[in-house]
Amino acid sequence: MKKFLEEFKKFALKGNVMDMAIGVIVAGGFTSIVTALTEEIINPIIGLLFQMDLSNVRIPITDTVSLGIGNFISAIINFILLAFVLFVMLKAVNKLMPKKEEKPAAPVKSDEAKALEEILAILKEKK
Repeated sequence: MKKFLEEFKKFALKGNVMDMAIGVIVAGGFTSIVTALTEEIINPIIGLLFQMDLSNVRIPITDTVSLGIGNFISAIINFILLAFVLFVMLKAVNKLMPKKEEKPAAPVKSDEAKALEEILAILKEKK
């Protein structure tokens, strides 16, 4: 049991796991901000354009069952906003990160160069 706890401690305190945990916490808070933006600002603006509250838009299926299409549209708007902001943030972070320098590829030797090396190797052996 002690070994198990030590392994868990090593795992939980690794840099990547801690970074991921912080990212999840920040993402949760950011999600609530985007949800509030959608529900409190964007949906009322859409409601003004179409003269209805988007969250109340429902498609009746039977007398007792209806599809909450307005809530679904709000969820889609939330997703698009989150995806866009994450995309912009990722682009900004990538610009700030130092670029990895790629090593130049070794020059490709032609068949003639290979043949010349073989001839030189043979001549060195004969000396």
